Amino acid sequence: MRSGKPMTLVILGLGLFLTLPAQQADVHGQQRGAGGGRGQMEVWAPLPEKASPFVPPHKPLTKIAALLAKHKGEQNWTDTIVNDNLFHGDYISMAPGAKTPRRFHQDNRAFWIVQDGQIRFTIEGQEPFVASKGFLVQVPKRLVYSMETVGDKPSLRFEVTMANSNTMYPIDETPTPMPGVKFERASVATAKGAYDDANVPFIDYNQTIAGHPKPKKNQDQFVGDAHDGGYVNVGIANIIRGDPRTQPPARDDDLGHFHLTGPEFWFILEGQMEFKIGSVPIFVADQGDIAYAPAQTWHRVRFAGNGMATRLAIVSYANSHVYQATRGRSN
Repeated sequence: MRSGKPMTLVILGLGLFLTLPAQQADVHGQQRGAGGGRGQMEVWAPLPEKASPFVPPHKPLTKIAALLAKHKGEQNWTDTIVNDNLFHGDYISMAPGAKTPRRFHQDNRAFWIVQDGQIRFTIEGQEPFVASKGFLVQVPKRLVYSMETVGDKPSLRFEVTMANSNTMYPIDETPTPMPGVKFERASVATAKGAYDDANVPFIDYNQTIAGHPKPKKNQDQFVGDAHDGGYVNVGIANIIRGDPRTQPPARDDDLGHFHLTGPEFWFILEGQMEFKIGSVPIFVADQGDIAYAPAQTWHRVRFAGNGMATRLAIVSYANSHVYQATRGRSN
C-alpha cells in the first residue's frame, strides 16, 4: 500500500503510529466475547422477514477500479458510496492545485482515507502535513481545516462524516455553494473538539506494512468515539489486520453477525477480504474497494488472498454486534 514516493511531512505531537501484529481473529467488538471483557447473553433479536434492501447508493461492493473507469478523464469528481441514517461517505478526486475552503463541522468528527496522490492538510492547532496513499486523517468537531492537492496528479480520498453533518465556514471564508442552501451570518460556541491518546491527527498505515510501527493507545482503532462510550455522537473505525493463511477454515453455517440500529461498512486498506453479506453471493474485495452491509443483515468477513490483509471497519455503536446463538433455539 506504500505509494513508492518519498514523503515530506511534519510529525504531529499526537501523530503516533500503530502496532498491529497479525491477528488471528477480529478485535474490539468484532468477535464473540470481545468488548472490554463484557460477556455474552442470549436474547431474542428482531429481524425483518424480508432481508433489508440495499437502498441506493448502497451496494454490497464498490470497486475502486470501476469508479476510476467511470470518471476517466476527470480530475475533479465526487461519488457518494454511503448515505444512510448514521454515516455519509464520498470518494472524492481533487485536481492538482485545487484547495477546499477553510471549514469545520459543528457537532461531529470527520475522517479521510487517502487512496492516491498527495494532500496537504491544514488543521487548526496542528502543523500542516502532507498525506499520501495509506494515510488515515481525522479532525474533531469545530476545528477549522482545509485540504489542498499537492504534486502533479489529482488526489483521491474517501471522506466520512456523520449523517446530516453539515459543513460550516469561518466568517472570513467564502462558503462553497450548495443547491437549495443559503448561508446566513450567525455565531456558535467557541468550544472546540480535541485530539487525545485514542484519536490522533493521522496514522500513516504504511509504517505498519513496512514493519516500523510506533505505539498508539488504541493500537487497532483509528476512530474511538463510541456512541455509548462517553464520547460525542461519532462512531468507531477499527483497523483489523490478519493473515489468511493462518485463520481457521470457513464454515457454511457461520453467518457472522449483524447490527440492529445501523450499518457496517469497510474500506480495504491492504490485500484482499472475503465477504458474505446476507443472501449476496460471497465476493472478494481488493485494496481501495468498499463493502457495505445494511442494518439487520448478517455479514461475515474473512482475510483473503496470499498475503497480509487489512480492513477499516466502520460502525456507530460499541458492543453492538449481534451473533448467532450458541445453544438452544436459534429463531
